[in-house]
Amino acid sequence: MNTTFIKTVRTWTTILVLSSAAIFHHASHAFAADEYNVVNGLTLTGNSLGMHGIDPVSMFEGDVPEIGDAIHTSTRDGVDYYFASAEAKTRFDASPEAFLPQFGGFCAFGVHVGKKLDGDVRYADIADGKLNLFVNATIFEKYLEDKETVIAGAFDKWPGIRTTPVEDL
Repeated sequence: MNTTFIKTVRTWTTILVLSSAAIFHHASHAFAADEYNVVNGLTLTGNSLGMHGIDPVSMFEGDVPEIGDAIHTSTRDGVDYYFASAEAKTRFDASPEAFLPQFGGFCAFGVHVGKKLDGDVRYADIADGKLNLFVNATIFEKYLEDKETVIAGAFDKWPGIRTTPVEDL
């Protein structure tokens, strides 16, 4: 075989290997995205945005959730979260599980019935120290009728639907 042919084969092999690695890397992010309720589009870091850009720490501190700022961004499992201040970001970074919404930010009642509905911070409850989001006022009122059953049912269903794409539920 001539050396030009061998160089061409090596070049194409390198291209194919690198392309495959890139595809698998991006595919893993696509699969993980099904586990989190994220905003369509990407942030400046190339990740999806969680909680519609609302500061998750603020959900535990006041009556009104605060809008986060991209200047204060933390990434968790390929999802970016924005914070209203450097202090809020620092608190989150020290203990992200304490502030992240349950069920990937999907509506807890929706998960209870086997669906992944948008979680809206206007309809939120902190139960047992954990943030739960709901899709709208009607569903939130339904949840309030029997919180324990809804949360227990959501925890039972979540493992079975966690990685299932929204459109397949």
